[in-house]
Amino acid sequence: MSVRGGVLKLFGLCVLAGVLVAGMLFPAVGSLGVVSKRAGDSVDNIAAKIANKPPPLVSTFTDRTGNPIAYVYAQHRTPVAPDQIADTMKAAIVSIEDQRFFEHEGVDWPGTVRAFLSNRVAGHITQGASTITQQYVKNYLVHVVAADNPVEQADATEQTIARKLREMRIALQLEKRLSKQQLLTRYLNVVPFGNQTFGVAAAARTYFDAKPSELTIPQAALLAGIVNSPGSLNPVTQPADAKYRRDLVIDAMAKQRRITEQTARAAKASPLGVKKPLNDLPNGCAGAGAANGFFCKYALDYLERAGFSREQLNKGGYTIRTTLDQRITAAAQQAAKENAPPKKSEGIMNAMSVVEPGKKKHKVRALVTNRDFGNDASEGQTAYAWPSSMITHGAGSVYKTFVAAAALEQGMGIYNTIPAPGSYTSKVYSNGTAPYTVGNAEGINPGPRTLQMALATSPNTAFVALQEKVGLNDAVDMAVRLGMRKTMLRSNFGGQPLTPNGSNGPSQAKAVKQGNFGGFTLGFTATSPLELSNVAATLHSGGVWCPPSPIKKITDRHGNLVTITERPCEQVVDEKLANAMVVGMSKDTGSEGTAGAAAREVNWSRPTLGKTGTTERYQSAAFIGSTAHLAGSVLTFAPQANGQGICVGNPPQLCGEGNIYGGTVPAHTWMDAMKPVHEGLPVVPLPPTTKRYAEGGSAAQVPNVVGKSAKQAEQVLTGAGYEVTRQPVNSSRKQGTVTSQSPRGSALPGTKVTISVSTGYIPPPQTRTKKPAPPTSERPPSRGDQSPTSAPGSTRKPSAPPSDTPSAPPSPTETEQPALQSDAFPADDEAGIGGPED
Repeated sequence: MSVRGGVLKLFGLCVLAGVLVAGMLFPAVGSLGVVSKRAGDSVDNIAAKIANKPPPLVSTFTDRTGNPIAYVYAQHRTPVAPDQIADTMKAAIVSIEDQRFFEHEGVDWPGTVRAFLSNRVAGHITQGASTITQQYVKNYLVHVVAADNPVEQADATEQTIARKLREMRIALQLEKRLSKQQLLTRYLNVVPFGNQTFGVAAAARTYFDAKPSELTIPQAALLAGIVNSPGSLNPVTQPADAKYRRDLVIDAMAKQRRITEQTARAAKASPLGVKKPLNDLPNGCAGAGAANGFFCKYALDYLERAGFSREQLNKGGYTIRTTLDQRITAAAQQAAKENAPPKKSEGIMNAMSVVEPGKKKHKVRALVTNRDFGNDASEGQTAYAWPSSMITHGAGSVYKTFVAAAALEQGMGIYNTIPAPGSYTSKVYSNGTAPYTVGNAEGINPGPRTLQMALATSPNTAFVALQEKVGLNDAVDMAVRLGMRKTMLRSNFGGQPLTPNGSNGPSQAKAVKQGNFGGFTLGFTATSPLELSNVAATLHSGGVWCPPSPIKKITDRHGNLVTITERPCEQVVDEKLANAMVVGMSKDTGSEGTAGAAAREVNWSRPTLGKTGTTERYQSAAFIGSTAHLAGSVLTFAPQANGQGICVGNPPQLCGEGNIYGGTVPAHTWMDAMKPVHEGLPVVPLPPTTKRYAEGGSAAQVPNVVGKSAKQAEQVLTGAGYEVTRQPVNSSRKQGTVTSQSPRGSALPGTKVTISVSTGYIPPPQTRTKKPAPPTSERPPSRGDQSPTSAPGSTRKPSAPPSDTPSAPPSPTETEQPALQSDAFPADDEAGIGGPED
């Protein structure tokens, strides 16, 4: 080297040293000035973000037993602890990215000097000399702190000395807070490995279908090589380049004596071994599968309405244990497909939902259709959540349930006789300017019968006349109370969700009342299959309505319980009335009932609440049924019938006028699904009835105080002879407004009535910490655990991982998730409509 060259190099080193020292000491020296203080604060703030902001993780949806069914995420990442990462992986990444990782304290000064000189000669940055700690800083800033901010991402990757100095400062701080094992693990948990994978666990799964603890030397070397440039070293699209880089890593491992030369030769001779296709993690409900996707869609919607944002779910690393029962789901889907084969019954949808009754919770167990869930329409798949959505086709005579329940509340009994003429012209309702005249379906003989037998045989004339007596308003309100909340209060007459400004019309409940539609009891309006199931569940729960919940338990990434805002259960009708309705609807599956043939075909003999329904043009038919164990509904309909009805056959087909009834495809589907899932369950008899609801009689009516202020409500109720208790609920309604009352309907004077009073707000999901959160500043490393990572064949072994490193989220337990006593959803302010909407 010439004297001039040596002087220049020495001068360069001095300049570099000055810059680096200035960078390290900048905050201390700068405390004398505002600019320096701001720079120091900026570095400290960035370091704090890295220490405190957790990386995005995958949220997992499971079935009721904890088996995963779906994943949602912004970045496919699963954190692992040091002892869950193979020594081969640690050795490979250290060998190729930072061979002096266990020797420096965050900055590799010799490497930095070399890079500086190289960059000076080239005139631009050609070498970075970044240590693993520095790379961790940059990757964390890019993929975590600034994951959704392109401007901040650009700042974190700009090729400037200022950025390098900032990274050095932060790296030096982190090395004082964290051990080498912790830093190496955090680095391997955050960096991208291509193909939308982040972290070594996701990469091991995607490329090799392996755990990170199982990585072989060739596999670990490939992953370590990909980190350098995930796009250009993609082993799927650029296998030759990926192998070349992998072999460089293996050579580096051998050169540094982390593996033997013989081991290196064998590793380089092995193929890449990448899975074809990649074992990537499906993102979203499409990955839930043919049957579970519909349930996944409902669970996502439910969580978002309960306060979870989609961003929270995509990044939070939550474990959401749902109420989905795989056995019930499989039976329901099989029944739906067998009774309306999707490829043979083209244009016909057969949707089924199953809810478990209960006085504390109504758990959704299955949501299926005869079509598979998915995005490939050419294969007959659909990604629309039919079972839990609004269906524009009605449920037919199933809606006679609401008129019957309203009649019982007003004094009728299930054994009272009502007329059922062959034809009936209403004195209250009209058909435009013409009279409103109805007849009965084919095969239904005219003549008086008990209300119980009317529910079983379903004469239209009897229920239109009965609706006149009880009043359309009370019938609609009863539908809301028993469970048709979304249907009647949050949807317009066409079944579309109401807009916040009400521009697409009034709610279905208001529209039916304003239009004075006598056909309400004949179920011609848009409906929700899931809510039909929940109506049956309400009746079989002693008149206790609960929101149909798909959520059993939620835990965060640390295993802490997370509670969400759910509506409280509510006694919507007198328990004795509900029991009478169960008995009153128990003849439909008997010999004279409209679902009797379907029941006989499978030898169904359990005591069952049931009701069939068919719309006028035979474009839809329905059946709801419930035992003490499970309630379910089936709605068979033609989403785009183009004027055609559904004809029953083998298989059912779209035809001209149609001939489907609720006792055919819907009832058969229900029976075929429920028969196997009830095997082994005890036979529960029908509930007892009382004289009041069996033979009829007067009963005191509890005033409806929903929508009033708490003070007004108490005055009304106490004036009517009832005791009053308050319970606060989180609701979007005005603070102090009564959102619901329990009980409603009839109750003896002196009964305690609980009113739910709005707090005026809905809180976000709440986390219940089981144990103290780990401190943001972890223990400083003892230099005794800093030995270099090694792999099989190495002459050196890594030390044991520190005990305070982060671990993967624990598996959820069987503990049920406690529901907050809250109203999570916007309320319909129509007084007397039957209460707040779901």
